[in-house]
Amino acid sequence: MAINQNHTVEELNGIKCSVVEKKVSKERVAFLKTILTYNNYEVQIALSPPAKIIVAKPATESTESEETIQPIIEEETFTVGVTDLMFNSINAIFGRLLKTNSGKIVTLNYWEQKETISNDEIPYYENKS
Repeated sequence: MAINQNHTVEELNGIKCSVVEKKVSKERVAFLKTILTYNNYEVQIALSPPAKIIVAKPATESTESEETIQPIIEEETFTVGVTDLMFNSINAIFGRLLKTNSGKIVTLNYWEQKETISNDEIPYYENKS
């Protein structure tokens, strides 16, 4: 069990892992996997469970205005984790422990995919984006 919610541990594919992010798209999985494997972490990816859909019944049951309720189809989402149980993404980013494929330090904006190039010369607290 995690001490706080910033560091969760779950079993993914039968292996205990530190969760990096939950409910992410395929594109985000590819992005995270490239960063984490470059930094020598063993990445585990599991399909996230689907969200529970609760459909409310109409208050009045009339046969002439029946509407068919279509279920909401969500895009497949995934949970990304690493086998290193001590890994914490917040500590790794602000501790400047992760590097990009080009050898630059991973910044918060690069991690959140707000920037395509990691610019570690500008401190995160001075960045206005």
